[in-house]
Amino acid sequence: MASAKDTATFFQHGTSSQFEQVLKLYPQALKLKAEQKTKKAEELIKLDNWYQNELPKKIKSRGKDAHLLHEELVQTMKWKQVRGKFYPQLSYLVKVNTPRAVMQETKKAFRKLPNLEQAITALSNLKGVGTTMASALLAAASPESAPFMADECLMAIPEIEGIDYTTKEYLKFVNHIQTAVDRLNKNVKEVNSSITWSPHKVELALWTHYVVSELKPELLSHVPLENGNSLSAVTPVMHQNGDSLDATTSDESNQGPLNGKSAAVLDEDTTTSFTEDSQPATPIVANDETNDSIVSDSTNDSVSGDLKRPLDDDSNSNSEEQPSNKKIKSNIGDK
Repeated sequence: MASAKDTATFFQHGTSSQFEQVLKLYPQALKLKAEQKTKKAEELIKLDNWYQNELPKKIKSRGKDAHLLHEELVQTMKWKQVRGKFYPQLSYLVKVNTPRAVMQETKKAFRKLPNLEQAITALSNLKGVGTTMASALLAAASPESAPFMADECLMAIPEIEGIDYTTKEYLKFVNHIQTAVDRLNKNVKEVNSSITWSPHKVELALWTHYVVSELKPELLSHVPLENGNSLSAVTPVMHQNGDSLDATTSDESNQGPLNGKSAAVLDEDTTTSFTEDSQPATPIVANDETNDSIVSDSTNDSVSGDLKRPLDDDSNSNSEEQPSNKKIKSNIGDK
C-alpha cells in the first residue's frame, strides 16, 4: 500500500510517463479531497473547473492588459480555501479591495512576469493576498512559469524542511519544480511523447499523487514503474530531520485591520461590498491559527508582535529580526 512518503520519491525519480498517468488521476483525487473536506463535494469540483480552465482563458483574452476583476479575485480565494484550509477573515479581506485596486495591482503584477518575485510584490499590495494566494493568481495567469504553492506539494519535496509561506520559500519551491520540469521534458523527448510539462502541470501531478497516496493509494497500483512494479511499491524517501509537522495547514497573507481596527471573522458567504476606506461595524478578532501578519490598512506593514511570525519577504521590515513561524516537516506519511 502506498503512503504519502512515496510522493517524495515520485517527485525525484518519476518518469514523464508516470507523471502523465498520475496527472490523469487528478479528477479522482479532487473528488476524494472534496468528499473529505465538505458535504457538498460538487462545490469544490465546480470551483476547480473554473479556476483551472475558465479563469486562465479569461486572463489571456485580455492580452497585454491582462488583469483580474474583483469577483475573480474573490472566487480564487474561495477556490483556494475550499481546496485547502479555510480562514473566514481572508475571504472577508479580499472583498474589501476595490475593483479599481484589483485591476491595477493585478495588471501591474502580470506585466512583471516571468519575474515571480516582482509579481508577488505587486500582488501583496492587495488586502488578503499573501504569498500563497499570490501564487494561485500567478499560476492562473502564467502556468508556464508559476506553480501554486500547495502544502501537499511543499511537503513532498525533501529539500524543503519546513513551511513558512514567504516569497523566499516560494522561489525555492519554484526552483525545485522547474528542475523536475526540465527533467521530465528531457524524458519526453527521449520517449517521443507529445506532452509538454510546465510548473503548474508538475504541481498538479505532485498534488494528485500526495492526495491519492493518502486517501486511496490503490489507484496508484495501476501506474507501473519501468521495472514492472507499481508506484505504490516505491521505497519511501525519509526526511533527514525527522522532526514533527504541525498537522494544521496554515496560510499567510498581508491581511490586517482596517484603519487600525481589529479584523473580524465573517462568514464566507458574506456578499456585502466594501470600499477601501470602509470599516466593518463589528470588530474582527484575528485568529492566531492563521499565522498571518496583521497589518495596517494604510501601510500593509506588520504591527502585531503577538502573532510572533516573520513578515513576508515583500515587506520593508527586516525579517531576520522576526521570530520564525516555520513548520517543520516530519515523515509526510504521518500527516
